[in-house]
Formats: sequence, C-alpha cells, structure tokens
Amino acid sequence: MAKGGFPKGMGGGGMMRQQAQMQQKIMKMQQEMAKAQEDVEKSSFTASVGGGAVKVVVSGKKELLELQIAPEAIDPEDAETLQDMIVSAVNEALRQAEETMEREMQKLTGGMDLGAFGL
Repeated sequence: MAKGGFPKGMGGGGMMRQQAQMQQKIMKMQQEMAKAQEDVEKSSFTASVGGGAVKVVVSGKKELLELQIAPEAIDPEDAETLQDMIVSAVNEALRQAEETMEREMQKLTGGMDLGAFGL
C-alpha cells in the first residue's frame, strides 16, 4: 500500500487535490457572495403608494432612509389611511431589497443549498 492507506495507483493525492480545489471554489464563492451582499446593501429601494401620496426609500441593509408624505395625504380625520399607506410602502421597499438580495445569491449559487457547507 502506498502512503496514506491507498493502494498504489488509487490516487490518494488526486483526492486531496480535488478536495483542495473544492475548498478553493467554496472560498471564491464566499468572496463573491460577500461582494454581492455588499453591493446590494449599498443600493436603495424606493416604493410609492397612494398615487405618490407616500414614498419611502430603504437601504439594502433594510433601513428606512427616507419618508415623503404629500401634503394632500394628511387628513386629520383619517390618520389610519395614512398609517396604512406608510406601512404598505415600507413593506414593499423592504420586499424589493430582500428579493434583490435573494436574486443576487441565486446567481452565484445556482440555487444550491449551501447549508451543508456552512455558507
């Protein structure tokens, strides 16, 4: 038997080489995923509801950056509608940010479940 417990010709070194190549690919994918995440986090996402009565901007980090309310949307007799529009706009912008992040990760992983790799 050759060193490492493999019979001669079984390629124990080849197996180690394959494992090293796989680790390099995983490391490269991790770096690409980190870069994609950073790019999305630097992006902003805008949503508008009520015909533009409420407009919000959130970051890719899912932080509210901006809230604009048109003066005509402010009705002291109907604060509930304005509240609903704000919640709706924020949720839509956050959904856009989440979908963009998922789409970017899908591009890199090809839909693989990377949980087994600890990614």
